[in-house]
Amino acid sequence: MTTWLNMSLQDGASPIMEQLVFFHDHVLMIMLMITTTVSYMMITLIRNKQTSRFMLEGQMIETTWTIAPAIILVFIAMPSLRLLYLMDEVHNPSLTLKAVGHQWYWSYEYSDFTKLEFDSYMIPQEEQQESTFRLLDTDNRIVLPMNSPIRMIVTAADVLHSWTIPSLGVKTDATPGRLNQTSFSISRPGILYGQCSEICGANHSFMPITIESVPAKHFINWVSKMSE
Repeated sequence: MTTWLNMSLQDGASPIMEQLVFFHDHVLMIMLMITTTVSYMMITLIRNKQTSRFMLEGQMIETTWTIAPAIILVFIAMPSLRLLYLMDEVHNPSLTLKAVGHQWYWSYEYSDFTKLEFDSYMIPQEEQQESTFRLLDTDNRIVLPMNSPIRMIVTAADVLHSWTIPSLGVKTDATPGRLNQTSFSISRPGILYGQCSEICGANHSFMPITIESVPAKHFINWVSKMSE
């Protein structure tokens, strides 16, 4: 989760998010290179007092500053397209989870199990404990196995919502009457937090998402307990 004075992205909890962070740093370095070069050239031109009647045109430099941006765009586009295809691809999922957005809470259904569904509300401030986070913790957490491909199906029952977990690199719109699909794999155990990222009414700020990532053995025990 984010912390105070955090100037960067959250630590990636999935392979896709780690690749997104790498891509962010890659593009940032290219931007830094462009900014440094253009700033140096502008300062040099401003401070240069020499004039020459032979510098009215320059075929070579015009060709260079036309081809160079195209090459730079290729270096940005190739990893970007690769990430887009990786994020869109749904491999053989070991688990399917359906999220339904309501005003203003989430409902979850584990499609691979019978009668395993629940609602998830934000814990009110007066009921919070010292170990919980304000506006982020819920009364019923999503429990998912780590290192397993998860298929996520997102929809809404009333208005537009958005199911978002920043540390997983997942953000999927919840649209009434439509099923949107995404996939992810959690690479480490822990508790991951997110919130609704689509303005959906007065209590839009009070729709947190809490995922508890556990080993597969603990997940099986949790399913057995919830199915009793």
